[in-house]
Amino acid sequence: MASNSDLVQYIVDQCSAAGNIEARKMFGDYGLYCNGKLYGLISDNGLYIKPTEECKGLLKDIVMRPPYDGAKPYFYIEDIDNSDYLAHIVRTTCNALPDPKPKKKKK
Repeated sequence: MASNSDLVQYIVDQCSAAGNIEARKMFGDYGLYCNGKLYGLISDNGLYIKPTEECKGLLKDIVMRPPYDGAKPYFYIEDIDNSDYLAHIVRTTCNALPDPKPKKKKK
């Protein structure tokens, strides 16, 4: 089931204090980016954040779920209404993740 676009925009707005937040359509759901770095997914109207040790200690509840069948488990974030909490999680996760690899130029 595809995610509701109003919910996607709400989550983007809630995370916006962490940096330049974008949601890009991916396979019927959305990839979440902060300053160009993929940090999470919105799938079936749920927020999933890439797991990092740095973020683990910040979570109110640690719930691990795969965002879709066959995926590795991500942190499932239930509290999407606390913007300071979400921004802190996003900022911490992005700082822990490696920078994206530069895209190869097409010949």
